[in-house]
Amino acid sequence: MNLEKVKVINNPVVLLNLCTMRDKNTDSQGVRIATRKITRCLLYEAAKNLPLVEKEVSTPLTNFMAKTVDPNINLIISPILRAGLIFTDEAIDILPQATIRHIGMYRDEKTLKPVWYYNKVPMDAENPENFYIYITDPMLATGNSLIAAIDLYVQKGIPINNIKCICIIAAPEGIKNIQKHYPDIEIITAAIDDHLNEKGYIVPGMGDAGDRIFNT
Repeated sequence: MNLEKVKVINNPVVLLNLCTMRDKNTDSQGVRIATRKITRCLLYEAAKNLPLVEKEVSTPLTNFMAKTVDPNINLIISPILRAGLIFTDEAIDILPQATIRHIGMYRDEKTLKPVWYYNKVPMDAENPENFYIYITDPMLATGNSLIAAIDLYVQKGIPINNIKCICIIAAPEGIKNIQKHYPDIEIITAAIDDHLNEKGYIVPGMGDAGDRIFNT
């Protein structure tokens, strides 16, 4: 596992909310609130790779050249349904120019392989070097779903350095699996947990993120 390509964001605000969302006694509303606070911190970290340009603005006092995100890039937030949806509200608030492209997969409980049921990724990507992709999923367990999602964008010619995986809790097995296929991709997470159990759940983890977020 190459930790140089894994950024663990564990400031006190993240740790406080991570503790809340792990606690089995936290209700769904509490999990959602804590998750959103963590995702905001992770998205700020991810956005460090966005290209900047200068723009002339007028303050109440004077005109000056301010730095801002290049408006000509194509910024895509790609949540893996259903748990990845928790990232979208925060992403749109922070990055209003972003497009949301949903990816629908569920995990086969016997094989632990992803099963597709929805794909909202655009078919064409003109000037792929101008695309910046953030694939979001709260739990990086086996990594199989994330690999399938990364494949979608790589096949369109988008540089791997423009694609980031953003998750809240990651298992070492999942990180190793992704790095086996895409050694140069950056993974941003709030925690690297101990291991996967025999059912493919992260330990200590937080249980099923989708169930706990959506109270199902």
